[in-house]
Amino acid sequence: MDKRQILRIAGGGFIAAAMISSVSGCSSALPSKALQAWKPPADDLEIRRWMISHALLAPNAHNLQSWLVDLDQADTIVLRMDMTRLLPETDPWSRQLVISQGTFIELLDLAAKERGYRADIEIFPEGAFNHQAPDSRPTARIHLTKDDRVKPDPLFAYIFNRHTHRGIYDNVEPSNVALETLSQSVNDLPVKFGVITSADPAMHKHQQIAMDAWRIEMTTGRTLMETYKVLRVGPQEITEHRDGVSINTPMIRALTALGLFDRTNPSSPDSMAIKGPLSGFNEKILSTPAFLWIATSDNERKTQLVAGRAYVRVQLAATSLGLFMHPVSQALQEYPEQAEPYKAIHQLLGGNQNSRTVQMWTRLGAAKPTEPSPRKDMEAFIAKA
Repeated sequence: MDKRQILRIAGGGFIAAAMISSVSGCSSALPSKALQAWKPPADDLEIRRWMISHALLAPNAHNLQSWLVDLDQADTIVLRMDMTRLLPETDPWSRQLVISQGTFIELLDLAAKERGYRADIEIFPEGAFNHQAPDSRPTARIHLTKDDRVKPDPLFAYIFNRHTHRGIYDNVEPSNVALETLSQSVNDLPVKFGVITSADPAMHKHQQIAMDAWRIEMTTGRTLMETYKVLRVGPQEITEHRDGVSINTPMIRALTALGLFDRTNPSSPDSMAIKGPLSGFNEKILSTPAFLWIATSDNERKTQLVAGRAYVRVQLAATSLGLFMHPVSQALQEYPEQAEPYKAIHQLLGGNQNSRTVQMWTRLGAAKPTEPSPRKDMEAFIAKA
């Protein structure tokens, strides 16, 4: 290596260090424009749009917000999956995205009740799509009728406070009273609900399965690239897209600006781009005082919708108690590399017996407050004629 090359590398190093130092003074808070949807809508907004303004805050896989609504028919909302927003690698059967349709439906229903409307919900009105591939047929048709007999649901009050918390949890177990409140939130739905706390000897098995599944997803090229495609780094990208996985930390922003964080190819398993997130995730898992799961007696499409409705109800109930949830979905995904974690978690939770499927598996606990995920504006979800 000649002297001129050494100077160029050293110079580049000094430039990088200076830039990272400069950016590190910036806030890692998400840009306010990306969070505008988290402000309650005006009460005089047309009722269906008012309802959608609440429903679009529903938890959803990879924060893809794969919802399209048709308002062409009076007093009716037709919900479809956005076929341009799928996860063919990590969610090959779109099970998680159908669950996300269910979370949207439940928040629509809660919003309707809050305004004294009965929501008559017809699931898959044109028939359910098959087990392995979605299509553009409606997942639900919701007809609204003003009805003085309809009573508001107390869970509605927590829609704007419900956030998925992906950080470190306080290692304090939820109380028995709290766990009973969570269980009661889904009493009327045909799901099986369970919780395991750090006092249970099986806790370490949950932790290990979660860490193994995350490592597989991060070190499998095509699944990592699926995340990279929806990774939004820095205020400009986050504000432009308002979806996907947002990163606004100064260090990652600086590395991205310098071209040192390549999202066009899978990162090497030995790189800091992989080792860092693996270490961080493992720390979060080990801080988790409880895991919660929702299972169903079958895995039909309509059942997946019900699982979504149950999940968001539990999360709203958790919010009412000052608790947070964070899905650790990797071990429940149906792509080949996850076969061992998938088998392990189902065996641990008694799934796949009599066709029972674990639909959701999440961390549960208290933590310092966190920001919500970005959301698109309401009009982005309304199908144009």
